[in-house]
Amino acid sequence: MTAYERSRILFKFADLIDEHNDELAALESWDNGKPFEQSAKEEVPLLSRTIRYYAGWADKIHGLIVPGDGAHHVQVLREPIGVVGQVIPWNFPLVMFAWKVGPALACGNTVVLKPAEQTPLTALYAAALLHEAGLPDGVLNVVSGFGPTAGSALAGHMEVDKIAFTGSTGAGKIIQELAAKSNLKSVTLELGGKSPFIVMDDANVDQAVELAHSALFHNQGQCCCAGSRTFVHERVYDEFVEKAKARALKRVVGDPFKQGVEQGPQIDEEQFSKILEYITSGIDSGATLVAGGARAGNKGFYIQPTVFSDVKDEMTIAQEEIFGPVQTILKFKNLNEVIQRANASPYGLAAGVFTNNLNTANTLMRALRVGTVWINCYNLLDAAIPFGGYKMSGIGREKGMDSLNSYLQVKAVITPLENHAWL
Repeated sequence: MTAYERSRILFKFADLIDEHNDELAALESWDNGKPFEQSAKEEVPLLSRTIRYYAGWADKIHGLIVPGDGAHHVQVLREPIGVVGQVIPWNFPLVMFAWKVGPALACGNTVVLKPAEQTPLTALYAAALLHEAGLPDGVLNVVSGFGPTAGSALAGHMEVDKIAFTGSTGAGKIIQELAAKSNLKSVTLELGGKSPFIVMDDANVDQAVELAHSALFHNQGQCCCAGSRTFVHERVYDEFVEKAKARALKRVVGDPFKQGVEQGPQIDEEQFSKILEYITSGIDSGATLVAGGARAGNKGFYIQPTVFSDVKDEMTIAQEEIFGPVQTILKFKNLNEVIQRANASPYGLAAGVFTNNLNTANTLMRALRVGTVWINCYNLLDAAIPFGGYKMSGIGREKGMDSLNSYLQVKAVITPLENHAWL
């Protein structure tokens, strides 16, 4: 298929996504539990935006003619990598579908996609729309199943040329090991995080509280890049904690299909129980519980928006990825201290910086060992902006032009020139 035809199909797919916005959003909320308004107004539009971005790239991927040392014609070709296995998580199924499938198809690959066993419906529906847009049979194959069976089969398959995975760091290690033991296939991993959100003493506290609240509690706290370590300067710490408590207590938890609901249930009972265990750990380790801390209601997997203050770096809730609506607030004294503490993590996915001082922002931007730094904002994830992590937060990048390299092979072709007098 020509690149122009690939582009046409992807643009048509994006149009169909827009036409079926409400169906996709409803399936996403049924599967995941996130508020319908979030699915309909944020995530389905992100899906079509990302697909259009990669539709625009499809006919702009090309090679080069480069100078050789001697009488040779040298071409550098960029070719599809082949059969791509992709495993996407349950927290943002539609967005992750776009991040994975968009660049892979734009580059001319075929795909075997495994959605999370908790959230298979939107991947199946989106794939049906892609075929309605004209994608030939066999180019995108959605295989529902569990990680230890379907996911491991993809990662270890000798005829899969590349594996792309988004999920936990533990599962990512297994994927990489299986890929190495099979055919040393190319691996892209977008994994966990324990992202610092740094509030300096010159910040507008009200704005910082609202931004930090969104950075942590969005999507029931089930975000790999959640601002899950809220570092607050000692001069504004007490004020920040009181206002963070008030904001958490105002957060609306309930039926995700009711208007105005900010937080739905956690994904399943396993995650629900794990989060409550982390809350118990925080209390037992001496952190101060200032809001929440228990189940919300008496049925379903709902958890009260929870805030801890007086959190220390060595506490489990400050070190491990909770993946739930639990905000941990830590106190710091100066810039050098917070840089050292923010970087003292095996993760390096993202960071937030809230300050009105340009020098402070520039210093933190360079010093933090993370893949994304948001300054006076958070969770802005446009299709053109690369996303990925340092350290144990992953390998490679999603989105943007950087992601295309993960789905392409580079081939050099050298041809002698018989008559080279003109050189």
